[in-house]
Amino acid sequence: MAQTETTSLPIAAPRVRSGARAATWLGVAPFFLFALMFLIGPTFMLLIGAFQDAEGQFTLANMAKLLQPNIVSAYWISIKVSAASAVLGAAFGFGLAYAAVLGGLPRFVRPVLMTFSGVASNFAGIPLSFAFLATLGRLGLVTVLLMELFGFNLYRTGFNLLSFWGLTLTYLYFQIPLMVLILAPALDGLKPEWREASSILGASGWQYWRHVAFPVLWPAILGTTLLLFANAFGAVATAYALTGSSLNIVTILLYAQIRGDVLHDQNLGYALALGMILITGISNGAYILLRARAERWLR
Repeated sequence: MAQTETTSLPIAAPRVRSGARAATWLGVAPFFLFALMFLIGPTFMLLIGAFQDAEGQFTLANMAKLLQPNIVSAYWISIKVSAASAVLGAAFGFGLAYAAVLGGLPRFVRPVLMTFSGVASNFAGIPLSFAFLATLGRLGLVTVLLMELFGFNLYRTGFNLLSFWGLTLTYLYFQIPLMVLILAPALDGLKPEWREASSILGASGWQYWRHVAFPVLWPAILGTTLLLFANAFGAVATAYALTGSSLNIVTILLYAQIRGDVLHDQNLGYALALGMILITGISNGAYILLRARAERWLR
């Protein structure tokens, strides 16, 4: 009996018409235009202005002024506030995300928490400052209730909303929800088979988290903490509306140099902004690298 051989012909990939390709590029054109106008263009202007004087001549004086004690102090306070809010936000955010994803809570808790986190992570600036002043200010609702109901004067304990820890507490309002939003998918990526295998091998819950879960989640946790640091370091409206000039952080000093009447030095402001861009750029770059590493584990 003769056998008939069949040969499979290669299937040609469908061609994308030039018109469809042009329409695709037209769809992403607003993104590139937005990035050019509000990211690349301003950054290029800052880079040039940081090395110019008031007459437009090249100078290194603006960069040298960054070593002045008040400017170094402003950078240091900003770094401390950002680091404190990032670490605390990561710790509390991890607890909330774990409780919602793996904590065995009722199913309705997670969508409610995620919805609130999506709103709260974008609630900042003047509205957030006013909310905290109305709640924890010297005549805020919580402050007055503590005094009238329990005779407890919050401000006699040394607490001050217009201070380092007051600003850190305010930043936590949007830092914690941001941690929840980013870390919840990473917790979803922990495969049940890993826990089952560790249980079969006789590992306790702590040993599972110590040797399996935390090593897998650590790049995501550390990367998100760096993102929270950059998020707080660049915040200006919340700090300015809350503390005014009572707290010397770099964003308020930058605003005073560019828009102020007394400290007005626009080119020094460009240098301050360039320093901020370098710090946040390093933080965001590290976040991207750690995120890529975490995604390889969680695929």
